Amino acid sequence: MRALEVEGLARHFGEREALSGVSVSLEMGQTLVVFGPNGAGKTTLLRVLASLLRPHAGDVRVLGSTLPVNAWEVRGRVGLLGHEPLLYRELTARENLMFHARLHGVGASRVSEVLDAVAMSARCQEPLRSLSRGMVQRVAIARAVLHDPQLLLLDEPHSNLDPAAVELVAPLIGAASGRARVICSHDPAGGLAQADRVLGLREGRQVLWGEHASPQQIAELYR
Repeated sequence: MRALEVEGLARHFGEREALSGVSVSLEMGQTLVVFGPNGAGKTTLLRVLASLLRPHAGDVRVLGSTLPVNAWEVRGRVGLLGHEPLLYRELTARENLMFHARLHGVGASRVSEVLDAVAMSARCQEPLRSLSRGMVQRVAIARAVLHDPQLLLLDEPHSNLDPAAVELVAPLIGAASGRARVICSHDPAGGLAQADRVLGLREGRQVLWGEHASPQQIAELYR
């Protein structure tokens, strides 16, 4: 079973093509890093792979399941970390994670475990609105891995994190986690260092794909 098999993916919003003709594959345990300027289609791609958006054309298989027909099989096996933390600001960190734990059939002990892993146990009874952006990002990372997903979909996962926090969350969302990962990044050096596969998007179209890319090729995407 591959983590991803995508062929000819297209998705549009009205007359605007957000994705057109995107074809990628990824083995279990590997990392795909997606580069491209704002509006290139990176976030749309993640949302399709997470079964939150329906593809309008093409074949999409995630963890062996065909989307959108078998989306129900995928949602409990994928962890999504997007621009929005998917958390309730008026709830505490623990309340937020307990809510998601019930959705996935996960126990309270796992909630405590991931709060410890992101060093948020001491602040977990405070409402999210009182926490810094970096702390909220750490709680969002805890939410994304709470149900021990096989595939992580990560949109700029280190946003708002200081270097110490980046190191702290590495066992959860880094290569050491052993999970297949799709990472959207604007950092050529950092992204390429993690990549088993590289995808470059521009205006929704695939302009770069392969096992290797140079920083110069990535820079061309943004010109």
